Amino acid sequence: MQFDFADAIIWYVVFLYSIVSHEAAHAWASYRLGDDTAYRGGQVSLDPTPHVKREPFGMVAVPILSYIIGGWMIGWASAPYDPQWALRHPRRAAWMALAGPAANLIFVILAGIALRAGLQAGFFDLPSSLGFTEMVAGSGGKFAEGAATFLSILFSLNLLLFTFNLLPLPPLDGASIPLLFMPERLAGKYQEFIWQPAFNLIGLVVAWNVFGSIFGPVQLFAMRLLYAGL
Repeated sequence: MQFDFADAIIWYVVFLYSIVSHEAAHAWASYRLGDDTAYRGGQVSLDPTPHVKREPFGMVAVPILSYIIGGWMIGWASAPYDPQWALRHPRRAAWMALAGPAANLIFVILAGIALRAGLQAGFFDLPSSLGFTEMVAGSGGKFAEGAATFLSILFSLNLLLFTFNLLPLPPLDGASIPLLFMPERLAGKYQEFIWQPAFNLIGLVVAWNVFGSIFGPVQLFAMRLLYAGL
């Protein structure tokens, strides 16, 4: 692929703050619910610095390499928490886990509102063909084109992160959903089960293989909402 520096910058800015917001939401929720581990590590912040320091490979090297190789970015970060706190308060741990995808959903909604407003104002046009980075097309000028690309990636990437992280498989955030409904006497055993490294690896492999069939309908539903009436 031909390397586009401007496109790469837009991709990385969106990727960086989408991941940082996800992890900062985890950290903020755990702090508010009684665990200050991430707060002491500096993760209750939208400043990328503490997040990049904690996961430089997943936040810098992998996204840049994935863009150079495939034209899109993938990576990861993490916010620390106290496992003993999670065992004592399984429902709080579940809400902490779900705070990350909730942050991504907020970005989806905000980007969707901006895209729709731009279409109705004539700032954006419907694209000739829909794509991950082309939810709309700029109606004229470099600024409109850049804004169209930025908002398209913001919408699509956060929809992907929201959907992927809600899969009910360890180590993804969705694996904690059962804790909201599970008796506390069983919650600890369930947590110890899903924390095992072997199950985390299996969960990631399964999630990677099934995600395509799940994300397609979710993306189509989101597009129908975005373009309703147009």
